[in-house]
Amino acid sequence: MEKLNKPAILVVDMLNDFVTGAIGCDRARDIVPATAKLLDAARKAGVPVIYCNDAHLPKIDRELEIWGDHALVGTPGAQVIPELAPQACDYVIPKRRYSGFFQTDLDILLKELGVKTVIMTGLHTHMCVRHTSADAYCLGYDVVVAKEATNSFTEQDYLYGLEYLKICYGAPACTNEELIAAF
Repeated sequence: MEKLNKPAILVVDMLNDFVTGAIGCDRARDIVPATAKLLDAARKAGVPVIYCNDAHLPKIDRELEIWGDHALVGTPGAQVIPELAPQACDYVIPKRRYSGFFQTDLDILLKELGVKTVIMTGLHTHMCVRHTSADAYCLGYDVVVAKEATNSFTEQDYLYGLEYLKICYGAPACTNEELIAAF
């Protein structure tokens, strides 16, 4: 893999409620060590790390109608899991919909940082990672998926998400080793 063009890592919904809480996913635990390794390498290489976190308003946000209460603003469930806690050099973007871009400051932050490529990590390849990738692509960013640092509720959902991202957005799924070498 050649060097990535001005990359940033997007960490999608690695929150208490997504990993062990209200809509916990057992498969989320599987990606924590690889995600931590990738984030540490990115920080050392000067690659920005940006968390795109669900932060829902109780009894208002539409996603709650589908998924029930989860990641409510100000609750422990809406906090990033301790193993992947944001560092002082990182950025945190709250979101109220599946996409990290929809009516948030993510695009302006990426532009101000000079980012051209987003590396997708987190949950779920067939939902929030997918919708964030779609908006990234439509806004002109190159999209790459960290295959060891993403997952979904099931293996089928995970693989479907990866294939969709590749077909629709030309997003390759890369190993940590490939990504770290390309920083």
